[in-house]
Amino acid sequence: MIYGSFAQYYDELFDEELYLKWQNYVEDNTSNNSKLLDLAGGAGRLGVLLARDGYDVTDADFSEEMLSLASSHATEAGVKLNLVEANMLDLAGLDTYDTVTCFADSLCYLQNIDEVQTVFDQVRQHLKTDGQFLFDIITPYQTDKVYPGFMFNYQSEDDQRFFMWSSFADDDVEHGVIHELSFFDRQENGQYQRLSETHFERSYELSKVKQALHNVGFQKVEVTSEFGTSPIQNDTTRWFFKCQ
Repeated sequence: MIYGSFAQYYDELFDEELYLKWQNYVEDNTSNNSKLLDLAGGAGRLGVLLARDGYDVTDADFSEEMLSLASSHATEAGVKLNLVEANMLDLAGLDTYDTVTCFADSLCYLQNIDEVQTVFDQVRQHLKTDGQFLFDIITPYQTDKVYPGFMFNYQSEDDQRFFMWSSFADDDVEHGVIHELSFFDRQENGQYQRLSETHFERSYELSKVKQALHNVGFQKVEVTSEFGTSPIQNDTTRWFFKCQ
């Protein structure tokens, strides 16, 4: 399962600067004493930052392994983080919140725009009347122009771990992309164990995302780029949505 057995690898590799940018984006658009649900919050890196600043944060994620890491991070930081194992397609049983967030491509892993709209509807049902939904998704420019042929390699300082990431266009899915990920972990005998995983992502035309939001009742939708600091352009790689 994506972000299952590989949870610790992903947690170690993710750029900490991005979490700080997401933190600033959330705090620029909310009150720091609000009750917040972070959908697909994973290892709780963002949740911990927000909890430190006074937010009442619930980290909801489908991966038990990721939530275990989130518990460890919250303990290390000395903050309270509510942890819930949940599928974003069905949030039955969860409370209502002032703010719901969903970042880091999470919506791009869903099968189609119908599933995206289902998540939007689940979020709407768990927002207070004056609540807001903050999320981001990669754009068709990212999937169609940037990712095809993209490669990234990582080597740990102690040479114990290597990571290789290659991306390709998914010819069977509009605005789809395939990521091939391989981790090489050095064993006690000096040999490396290889673990591999394939991720499938997709994006959608902006008009379709907006329509899905309006279909479930979001009447005010603002879209920006660069973590809310700039207007969108034709070559924008990630859209940021603020919805009420």
